Amino acid sequence: MEQATADHGPAARPRVPAQAGPVADRSGTGPGRTGPGADRQERAAPGTAAAGPRPEAAPPVVRPRRHSVRAQILAALRQSLLAGELTPGQVYSAPALGARFGVSATPVREAMQQLAGEGAVEVVPNRGFRVAEHSVRDLAEVAEVRAMLEIPAVVRLAGAVPCPERWEALRALAADGVAAAARGDRVGYAEADRAFHHALMTLTGNRRLAAVVDDLLRRARRPAGGPRPRPADLQADAAQHEALVDALAAGEADRAAGLARDHLSPARHRF
Repeated sequence: MEQATADHGPAARPRVPAQAGPVADRSGTGPGRTGPGADRQERAAPGTAAAGPRPEAAPPVVRPRRHSVRAQILAALRQSLLAGELTPGQVYSAPALGARFGVSATPVREAMQQLAGEGAVEVVPNRGFRVAEHSVRDLAEVAEVRAMLEIPAVVRLAGAVPCPERWEALRALAADGVAAAARGDRVGYAEADRAFHHALMTLTGNRRLAAVVDDLLRRARRPAGGPRPRPADLQADAAQHEALVDALAAGEADRAAGLARDHLSPARHRF
């Protein structure tokens, strides 16, 4: 009996922090038992007077959901790729990147798998992930496919959206790109450019078209090892967004098609 008491007494259970709220005590459940557990049992017995107001339970600790952490790491990795902080051709391990971002390797590995599906990185078995190296030809091919999809869509949109608020929302996104370009913020402009084209394709009502163009935009946003664009190049590209919205709102299909063709030309440097 002494051994059984030692195995089931308070010393045999992990300590529970007081701030975790009231927790049922099972150390004094038998008749005739004494000690802290029995004392708590007496106070909780029906018909007895309360010793005082019960302490309020501490609010539960809200931990970030796993998918939320992965989304944050994915965004951080995309920004690092755009900024050239992750070198094309270099292999990075998930634990090393996890230590860099202050998280475990699991959300990094999951985010890297998604980037691998987008063509941004390549899986290197037992080592990690290699940042993909995209040639000028690779980027030109992506731009050519985008032109095949977006130019006909732009022509159909000209004068086909009767709600002026739709064009104003698109114009606001174009203004975001102009502001980022004026700051010389290449990463910020790339995201503003993606948001603009995604919203433009969404106006067609074709969700698959918008998703495909969004994927192509991400594939075209990888550092190719060339010189960084000048702020003037970014500003010229951003100005075409505003001109395109004006042409679409005015129903000028030919002008809109010409602007889209120049904007999406494979010969243009993509950002």
